[in-house]
Amino acid sequence: MELLEIKNLSKVYGKNKALSHVDLNIPKGVIYGLLGPNGAGKTTLIRIINQIIEADSGTVEFKGERLNPKHISYIGYLPEERGLYKKMKVWDQLIYFARLKGLSGTKAVEKVRFWLDKLDISTWKDKRIDDLSKGMAQKVQFISTIIHEPELLILDEPFSGFDPMNAEIIKNEILELKEKGITIMLSTHRMESVELLCDHVAMINKSKKILDGKLVEIKQTFRPNQYKVKLISNGCRLPEELNFTENGNLLEFNLKLNGSTTNACLENLMQYGEVVGFSETLPSIEEIFIQQVKANTNG
Repeated sequence: MELLEIKNLSKVYGKNKALSHVDLNIPKGVIYGLLGPNGAGKTTLIRIINQIIEADSGTVEFKGERLNPKHISYIGYLPEERGLYKKMKVWDQLIYFARLKGLSGTKAVEKVRFWLDKLDISTWKDKRIDDLSKGMAQKVQFISTIIHEPELLILDEPFSGFDPMNAEIIKNEILELKEKGITIMLSTHRMESVELLCDHVAMINKSKKILDGKLVEIKQTFRPNQYKVKLISNGCRLPEELNFTENGNLLEFNLKLNGSTTNACLENLMQYGEVVGFSETLPSIEEIFIQQVKANTNG
């Protein structure tokens, strides 16, 4: 089931196209990566989903209904530009956000206490945001985004400001939220996070969608037909153009098939020794991203 359906969405600012006829289908319960260079249109799309701005044309449907103000309570949004009241205490601020999002007083206290303990910042509850490190403040912002248990969670650069240890904590929280059935839209430039977290990805460049699909299928589509080979040499010298590395009699190199079958390649390699490793090399999402953006820009 699609939680969010975006159909033929367009937005223009003056003479500049921010979005041009964008279609996206975001299934329920997935982590959906929204990728693109700066200025591609990602933020505009996110703001339209959050009803901060309106599209010029096209539609957004949430659970089969035209997006409307009642759906705001089902969405949690962590913007790239964080927005906390710097003079307010952590506890007061989180209670305020929880109540603002419809939680009762009792439920707000319960949820705030739970998340402060879970993210190990309960000892800071009486501190003002001004007194927190950037990482601590980011945790508070994250809690304010998920406090009401939204059905759709939109995270724009959620790892910004975190050291590696706290970034790992937030990654684990995101995966736990997915396990609970929450749909997550993740916009980030950290491609390693996309590889680890996302089920689906869409790429936007120059206002248009240039790629969309399941992550594993996209990587298969762009595979270079190249294999990583490990071979125990029998003394016969491999062709130098293979650019192999040596560790004793163990040789490692990448081999592009160039139309040959894997069986034919393996048979040919056996004249040089025993093949002990032969695995296909798939491109990283970062390599695909750079390739597609360059192709789209040059095209």
